[in-house]
This record gives sequence, structure tokens and C-alpha cells, in this order.
Amino acid sequence: MSAPEEGARTSAQASQEAARLGRAYHAKSNVNIIVDSCADFDPRVADALGVEIVHFTYVMSGEEHEDDLWQSMSSKEFYDRMRAGETATTSAVTPGHYLEVFERAAEEGTPTVYLAFTRGLSSSVDAARQAAEMVRESHPDFEIYVVDNVCPSAAAELLALEAVHQAANGLTAKELVAWAEEARYYIHGYFTLDSFDALARGGRIPPAAATVGGKLDIKPELSYDTNGALTLRGMCRGRKKALRAILADFKANYLGAEGGDGKLPMAIVSADAEKDARWLADQVRREPGCADVPIIYSSVGPVIGAHVGPGMVALLFWGKDRREALSFTDRIARRVKGEK
Repeated sequence: MSAPEEGARTSAQASQEAARLGRAYHAKSNVNIIVDSCADFDPRVADALGVEIVHFTYVMSGEEHEDDLWQSMSSKEFYDRMRAGETATTSAVTPGHYLEVFERAAEEGTPTVYLAFTRGLSSSVDAARQAAEMVRESHPDFEIYVVDNVCPSAAAELLALEAVHQAANGLTAKELVAWAEEARYYIHGYFTLDSFDALARGGRIPPAAATVGGKLDIKPELSYDTNGALTLRGMCRGRKKALRAILADFKANYLGAEGGDGKLPMAIVSADAEKDARWLADQVRREPGCADVPIIYSSVGPVIGAHVGPGMVALLFWGKDRREALSFTDRIARRVKGEK
């Protein structure tokens, strides 16, 4: 079998698995769950779950596009255009955009929970809260909650999957909010980038640092903190070492059967870096107890992709409580703010 044929076969299998997984999690419940396109959903999972998705937008070459889960533009086209020198920009979603979605939910009447893209990376959640308050004023008997997922990219997909499952098991909207506000700290995400260029364009690192990093073939390993903001785990000389660093963090933090949920799905997401994504999956499969754990494959969407550039690859999974890794000074700060 040729490489293209093998790739097509593998992709078809992944699509079938994603759809099967979504159907397995989806069941009728008394809670309406809303998510957004920054969860970098596999489209088949999103369809099978039956959740509404708030579509963020981005601008490329002066033209505004909707992040429609790669329906109108393929991920390969988007990242090839970035490789060719085009830039993509994003902006926070307005309260009006959310209001339209929340008003529909209010008219339908089912208690609603929106698992929002983290404030650690965007102020959009503030707009969502403003819109929710407007809806409460016009529909005082309607239950609507906005939860900061503190989980960028496909980590939010994993949270949404299990939230749908918990709602189907009978949690009320208020109970689901409490569940999500605790569960979000148990989802880990580790990733690497092909270059620092997109981070430099976005002002997250100095341009000079990006230039030096490129000349020395330095690849970062990154994660996100308990506020959802990006954190630098380390710097690696070469792509393979960065991928192995991701695996090391997986081994250190994955609970598997020890946590009592060995079959909870993992996610591997990439920005047109499927070869590395498959390599990462193969390595994970070799770990004890991981041979048959469901893995969801998806592409980094254009909104997050605009800030990381082509070549990002990430591994996301349920594991240890991320708050346990906080320094004692951070623990004190959280206690002062009344957080757990």
C-alpha cells in the first residue's frame, strides 16, 4: 500500500472512531451545553455530541472568515498560506455575537452552560458574561452559566465530551457548572511548535528571540497554567527532543487505570503536522494500559493556529490535579483570592 493510501485509510479509521466516540457520549439530557470553535473539535465529534458551537472569526489577507471547523477552508490550505508568508489575525468576540446564541437558548428554555474559551488567552469570556447577564434581565427565569474552561485547544474538547456525559447521567446545569469548575484542572496539555515566528508576530516573545531560536534549531515545549495562559516547560534542541519531552510529561502526569478512568479519551491535535501526530500516538500506545485508549485526532483551528503557526503538535489527556504543581507562593495567592 502506498503512503497516500495508507494515510487515507488511517484518516478514515480516525473519522469512524471520532464519530463512534461522540455518539457514545451523547445522550438526551436536561442541560443545554454550548462550546466554541477554539476547542478545536474534530467535526465528527462535534456533530455526534449535538452541542452548539459559537464560531469565532479570523482575518486573513484582509478578508474575514468564520472558524467553521475547516468546512470552507482546509487546514492544509490555511497553514500552507501561512508558510507562504500570509498572516492571520484574530479579535475578541463581541457581546452581540454571544447574545444571538444565548437568546436562542433562552427561547428554547433548557438550562444552559457555556464552556468558554479561557480568559488566560482571550477576553471573549468577559463578553460572554455580559451577554449572559443581558439574557437574564430579559428572561429572569432562564438559567444560563458561563464557565471559563481554562483549557485551550482540544483540552476543551475533552472537557466538553465528559460534560455531555455527566449531563446525560443526570447532573443539573448548576451541578454541571460545579463539576466543570473542578474537572478542568485535571486535563493536561503539552505541545511544541515548529518555529517561534507566530509567537513573535503576536508579541508573545521578542522577534530577536525567534530569530536566535530558529538559527539554533530550538524548539519549545509548552503547556498552560491553572488560569489557561501559556507556560514554557522547556527548550529543546531539535523537534524529536521536544516530542520526547511531551511524552515524558505524559508519563509523569497520566493516571490511567490508577485514576479509575483508564478509558477516558485522549486527544492529539496538530497544525498540519500529521506525521508527528501519528508518531506521538504510536509512542503513547506503547505505554502500559494505553493500547486501546480512545484517541481523538483533530486539526488546530485557525483562531489558535494564527498564534502558533504551522507545525504545532499537542497531546492532551486526563491526569493529575494540575493545581498540585503550583508553587507555595501561587498556592498562597489562590487562597487569598478565595480559590481552591
